[in-house]
Amino acid sequence: MSARPNEVSVSVPRIERLCRKAKSYLGQEEIRNIKRAYEFSAKAHLGQFRKSGEPYIQHPLAVAHILIEMRMDHETLMAAMLHDVIEDTQIAKSHIKKEFGGGVAQIVDGLSKLTQIEFETHAEAQASNFQKMLMAMANDIRVILVKLADRLHNMRTIKHLELQKQKLIAKETLEIYAPIAQRLGMNTIRLELEELGFQTLYPLRHGVLGRVIQKIRGNRKEVIKKIGNRLKRCLRQENLVSHVVGREKHLYSIYKKMKEKNLHFSEVHDVYAFRIIVDTVDTCYRTLGLIHGLYKPVPGTFKDYIAIPKANGYQSLHTVLFGPFGVPVEIQIRTNEMDQMAEAGIAAHWLYKTGEKAVKTARKRAHEWLRGMLDIQRQAGNSIEFLEHVKVDLFPDAVYVLTPNGDVLEMPKGASAVDVAYAIHTDVGKRCVGCRINKRIAPLRTQLETGDQVEIVTAPGATPNPMWLNFVTTGKARANIRHYLKNLQRDKAIELGRRLLDNELIKSSRSLLSLNEEQQMNIVQNLKLPSFDDLLADIGLGNRPPILAAEVVKSELAKAQEPGEFVKNKLTSPLIIHGTEGMVVSIPKCCYPIPGDQIMGTITSGRGIVIHRLSCHNTVEFRNAPDKWIDVRWASSIDREFSCEITLDVLDKKGVLATVAASCADRLASIEGVELSERGEEYSEMKLTLGVKDRKHLADILRVLRQIKTVSKVSRNQPKKNKST
Repeated sequence: MSARPNEVSVSVPRIERLCRKAKSYLGQEEIRNIKRAYEFSAKAHLGQFRKSGEPYIQHPLAVAHILIEMRMDHETLMAAMLHDVIEDTQIAKSHIKKEFGGGVAQIVDGLSKLTQIEFETHAEAQASNFQKMLMAMANDIRVILVKLADRLHNMRTIKHLELQKQKLIAKETLEIYAPIAQRLGMNTIRLELEELGFQTLYPLRHGVLGRVIQKIRGNRKEVIKKIGNRLKRCLRQENLVSHVVGREKHLYSIYKKMKEKNLHFSEVHDVYAFRIIVDTVDTCYRTLGLIHGLYKPVPGTFKDYIAIPKANGYQSLHTVLFGPFGVPVEIQIRTNEMDQMAEAGIAAHWLYKTGEKAVKTARKRAHEWLRGMLDIQRQAGNSIEFLEHVKVDLFPDAVYVLTPNGDVLEMPKGASAVDVAYAIHTDVGKRCVGCRINKRIAPLRTQLETGDQVEIVTAPGATPNPMWLNFVTTGKARANIRHYLKNLQRDKAIELGRRLLDNELIKSSRSLLSLNEEQQMNIVQNLKLPSFDDLLADIGLGNRPPILAAEVVKSELAKAQEPGEFVKNKLTSPLIIHGTEGMVVSIPKCCYPIPGDQIMGTITSGRGIVIHRLSCHNTVEFRNAPDKWIDVRWASSIDREFSCEITLDVLDKKGVLATVAASCADRLASIEGVELSERGEEYSEMKLTLGVKDRKHLADILRVLRQIKTVSKVSRNQPKKNKST
């Protein structure tokens, strides 16, 4: 937007033309309100101009023209007229609410950017604005309809912006807004957004592909005409009421398929396609049989989206045929209602009668998606993380799986049983411990295929596993797992920080139990932290040395100490390690400490305490820095396994690994890793990573392994120097 006009646009949309269109489905009072909103907006934007030089009011008017083609209600059209008023003028939401009602004000506010907040990066601002808009969508779906129309007009007039800004807007359009239009089933808007975005972001690729299509169009024109006439003749002979429409696949769709599947242009099968529109679902399947008799189908290309609709409610039969001269042609078969839904999607709620089953289904699916977005928003740490989760959800290459009850779930390609568990309900995901795929027990990370029946096995005390993040694909699952782990780490860090700080205070005959709430508040204010728990979490994570925090606490305690007061001296006690402290206590791979070993703890920023064997070379640098290490001891009873490395020299004979593995299993030791390397002509070196309970358990395993005839030597590995922990 600029302050002065540079050029005057000759062809501009007019309010009179919009009102004439509105008369076909809106009442006189509603049209008067639309005109009043236009006049209000024109006055508010007076003196403002777009980069093209035209008065700024032409943009909201053009947005309203796009929406009236969808036959949107009068409140949406009024909001379109006013959608930039809050952001670009001095008018507040309360003023719009007073003038035009709460519904219009709510939509306009949902479309206004967070201009009053300063962001460090463009990405953060973009993510926060997108998050605000999606949350507004949850209250009123019309917010996104106005936004899509706004983005479409901006893309139509994007040539007036500087090149760098054009690229940013086009990238955002292809990554976010076109997929949202697809998710909401708004195919007409989605296709135009994709074409304009592709042309702007990749002008050379768009031009080359366009010229190739133009070149082959003449060669194939007669072939396509011949196929179309033959399809129509075949359907007429069977007395089927139908409408056959030929179409060319859009450039961006061809480009995406070539890029994603690494195809040459000649390998893209469905450059040309026909849409056959019939009267009933039964006729759809009859038509499919007829055209498969007419031309041979390409194996593996048939898709039944009528029986299993897409997530946005899209329904159709798809097949690809071997046409004359080997020309592959895609055929889509659907009813009139399905065709209307495919083009308008959620907007069909306003465009057609709301009683139609298809429209209700589309609306329901849109709101289900928005509920999923709300759940992701609640779990995401910040707006950028939220946007990343949403992007994952917006690009589903779908597979369809069944629950034991027969419900169909659409999941992105590569989805696992954990994704299904979270899709069913967040609590099911949290308590998931296993799964049955097609009634057989399978690993949770198994990638699902269309048609799989998935049963989730849950347990009351189960919790999410951090390893799930390596294979889940849905934004909802990823956001929920991350949220759980963040809270888990913080809770563990607070608990550990309390023990570390109290341990440090005991050296000076003090205790955290002596601190009252007022003293805790004074310490927090002194250190400029939100809460005392934040101080403890900082200590537990190794971001703040306990010795320095103890000095602040002792200083605060000293203020309240009576003159001459004496506190009985206490002996310093080591910190007890139970092995259940979670991510704030780390067991490194440099020395693999296990219960029974003499150990020390080093304090590492961001990781809390790292436990080393006393003989580990990596503890040397900490020994002369008292604030960087802490005295630790194993708890007397620990119920978990710890990793440990051993090395065996074995005769290079068949079956030796199986013998060793069986002996370890007999002593209840799990094998976590195996490495084999040659050592001379007769012997090989075998390195095993075992799961053991303590030194006694390890000694028992070593004793058994030494009795194996093919094992000449076995020992526990010594600590490695400067090994990454």
